[in-house]
Amino acid sequence: MTVDIDQLVEFRHDIHQHPEVGLELPRTQQKVLEALDGLGMEITLGRRSTSVMAVLRGGAVPAGTAARPTVLLRADMDALPVIEDTGLPWASQNGNMHACGHDTHTSMLIAAARSLAEDRATLPGDVVFMFQPGEEGVNGAQVMIDEGIVEVAGRVPDAAMGIHVRANAPGGVFSIRRGQMMAAGNSLLVTLRGRGGHGSAPHEAKDPIPALLESVLALQVGITREFDVFDPVVLTVGSIHAGTRRNVIPAEGSFEATIRTFDPATRAQVTAFAPRVVQGVADAYGLQADIRIEEGYPALINDGTEVEIGIALIEELFGTGSLDLFKNPTAGTEDFSRILQRIPGYFVFLGACPPGGDPAAVAPNHSPLAVFDDDVLGRGAELEVAWTHRRLRALAAG
Repeated sequence: MTVDIDQLVEFRHDIHQHPEVGLELPRTQQKVLEALDGLGMEITLGRRSTSVMAVLRGGAVPAGTAARPTVLLRADMDALPVIEDTGLPWASQNGNMHACGHDTHTSMLIAAARSLAEDRATLPGDVVFMFQPGEEGVNGAQVMIDEGIVEVAGRVPDAAMGIHVRANAPGGVFSIRRGQMMAAGNSLLVTLRGRGGHGSAPHEAKDPIPALLESVLALQVGITREFDVFDPVVLTVGSIHAGTRRNVIPAEGSFEATIRTFDPATRAQVTAFAPRVVQGVADAYGLQADIRIEEGYPALINDGTEVEIGIALIEELFGTGSLDLFKNPTAGTEDFSRILQRIPGYFVFLGACPPGGDPAAVAPNHSPLAVFDDDVLGRGAELEVAWTHRRLRALAAG
């Protein structure tokens, strides 16, 4: 594979300086389209988002082949509403940040697309390039599925893969797990309504604040008593709001929590458990409760056959020292899981800790201090290209 590393780094630094959040990434989309221009791909743009679906038709498919071998490569493109504090010369200029490294994913896939386009004549099948907005909590993969990414090449791809960098993992080392790799996620949204009053006379009011706090503690304790410790449930309250000043009892308060599970049955169980606990606390305090569970991304599960192909290829290309097999899944979530529900494939992490950094001490993904090493861009693109060639050849051979 031939990659112009300087050009690749320049592309990455450019979109890193101008990160965009959510489903609408007009500048990023334009940069991707400019990078793909002239490669002879079939381009489809999203209607509900600024997604890019690009299909490269291989030139080595025998005439009359009814079902052309097809694979899918995915990169997410969105950033986070985080103010960057790295001090890098190419740091963000607009108050958002590629704190999860999606700019590296986009850059890798651009490099892979250029390399594979050069090899078009030798490809015995087609390649779908999925440039996705909105991975960070707004279900961008589902939007692209609804708009036809799975069928954009004319048939459902035979295999799919995705890469995600980690700022606090050894640079150049791939991490993967057979089977379940990442958790399912739900959101718990609670508002407790009572009656406001003066802080000096709580008996004349119905104070939601103690009930909010007790609900949070009851949920945490209840998880340790209702769920098997060997089938973990993670519930984290990340937002709690009530009141305006010290001597005013508010009429209502709210909190939001994320819930991570690994087993579908446990996910269903906690969906019933959490509202029951909060409602019980609210009833005890005489408050009204508005409780909602919003279902997030499903668990990410690597296909048994595809993950073995990925593991073998990583070891072949980069050596056994470049592969780390996870013992346990991570409680993070990822909407590439929606693609893997429809297409057999695998997802792999790539360490991007800068040289000289201690992976155990550097800032992790989503931190305003997160830094991702440019040197891993070529390695990620190399895996994508080699995997594409390997899978299309195997599929064409039957």
